[in-house]
Amino acid sequence: MKNAQSNAPAWWPLYEPKLFTLLKRGYALADLRRDVVAGLIVSIVALPLSMALAIASGTTPEKGLHTAIVAGFLISLLGGSRVQVGGPTAAFVPVVFNVIDKFGFSGLILCTLLAGLMLIAAGVLRVGTLMKYIPKPVITGFTAGIAVSIFSSQVKDLLGLSMDKVPADFFARWSAYAGHLSSFAPAAVALSAVSLAIIVLVRRLRPTWPGFLIAVIAGAVAVAFLHWPVETIGTRFGGIPASLPAFAFPHIPLERTVELFPSAFTIAFLAGVESLLSAVVADGMIGGHHRSNCELVAQGVANVGAALFGALPATGALARTATNVRAGARTPVAGIAHALFLLLFMLVLAPLMSYVPLPALAALLVVVAWNMAEIESFRHLMSGPVGDRVVLLLTFALTVVFDLTVAIEVGIVLAAFLFMHRMSEVVAMESNVSMVEEDRPDSERAIEPDQRAQLPPGVEAFQISGPLFFAVANRLDDVLDLYPKPPRVFILRMRFVPLIDASGVAALSQMIARCKRQGTKVILSGLREQPRRILAQMGVAEDGGTLQFARDFAESVLLAARDTA
Repeated sequence: MKNAQSNAPAWWPLYEPKLFTLLKRGYALADLRRDVVAGLIVSIVALPLSMALAIASGTTPEKGLHTAIVAGFLISLLGGSRVQVGGPTAAFVPVVFNVIDKFGFSGLILCTLLAGLMLIAAGVLRVGTLMKYIPKPVITGFTAGIAVSIFSSQVKDLLGLSMDKVPADFFARWSAYAGHLSSFAPAAVALSAVSLAIIVLVRRLRPTWPGFLIAVIAGAVAVAFLHWPVETIGTRFGGIPASLPAFAFPHIPLERTVELFPSAFTIAFLAGVESLLSAVVADGMIGGHHRSNCELVAQGVANVGAALFGALPATGALARTATNVRAGARTPVAGIAHALFLLLFMLVLAPLMSYVPLPALAALLVVVAWNMAEIESFRHLMSGPVGDRVVLLLTFALTVVFDLTVAIEVGIVLAAFLFMHRMSEVVAMESNVSMVEEDRPDSERAIEPDQRAQLPPGVEAFQISGPLFFAVANRLDDVLDLYPKPPRVFILRMRFVPLIDASGVAALSQMIARCKRQGTKVILSGLREQPRRILAQMGVAEDGGTLQFARDFAESVLLAARDTA
């Protein structure tokens, strides 16, 4: 094994799929059993969700299943995360709907193919780490905007309105709803309400049960046996074909490549960001480390594969990945099993899926939109600095009113200008600060040659020098990984942090929460005026236990000594 490793190219460790790495370490029958069970559970969650997302995207339900099968298989086979599960996600719905509306399904195939090639190029060029530097207000803004767009797209099926086509434009869509409101169907409204109630009650009373599937099955039973007069997959789409996804090189309108390039870039951007965010969350749940560039290459290959099978764009799905972890998944075999189970369900249960009512699927997507909105995160960011609030609200509004491409471009550019403005303020402020002994770096001091020796047993200290903003915030959580054993007290020296933004506060809060879970007390030392004010403004305050503030390093050591005595 060691000889094989030594003979491998230098770049191979960055791109070796996690599946290969884990299988080389050994894979027992008990691991297979846990992965298969986890894959079955995830497939039960993915079955109704994949169909609902495809319908919301303006295409047929089997396209969502094909995406989960083909792309889900490839993402788990080639990806850089142990437990990532891929497939269609809600983030793509507005983009896909607009592309199909303007350019047809062949235009979407070209967009998906181009996005896949972009993701492969991003992974090869090793820009995976750069995608983690997207500011939190931009991510939360377009995520909340997508949630509003998804809800907006489901009103027709929620109310059973009699209208031929739902407009893509936000205001035109609601104008059309208002014009057809009198055509609402009481049976559709009742079924939507019952489905929502089932999902909410199951999540509250039996959180381990598949609430989405239970609501869809209940709705299908009402249609099949109680003959509720609502629209179903069968009545609108003629059912779902009980056949394998067919490989066929589709007609691709290459002459429209330039015209479709912005939409393709948006799909690639969303796929990259969402997959890496999902992988980071999964790492936190299992204590692992994903390979970001390997994951991007896998996402690219999966999207190329999805395009060649006539499916939708795909990425790592956070909800399905979290379900996979909670179900006990050990390796990417669970994600592969999830794709194979979906294929089996499609082949065996296709005739029964015709009874699935569209109001029930619309209710499912309303819950997905609510979860995507991240209302608490949105509210928390609204307590941050004015500039972050402007970026958040502008990105949100542009996502809803125009499209994601415009929102992402404007949001990132505005965040960059805001960052440059803040940096100019810091330089001006620093030029007027007198370098008293307390303000000098440790290397310039004539005393305290070894401050680590002052630390009591079980206490560790780390110093941040420079602004704690969105481009460095993601590195903060990695600090704790430097210590093989969690310390009893962790001193974070912030004397040389002139400013902190909303992303920095979010990262600091995440690190403090992690310390709390592992029984580590945190002391923030030497906070300056701006960080202290923003922390207080965003609700990060001393609690007398887990988190304490100290004027300087000496006071921090005294507090740590008291806490470890």
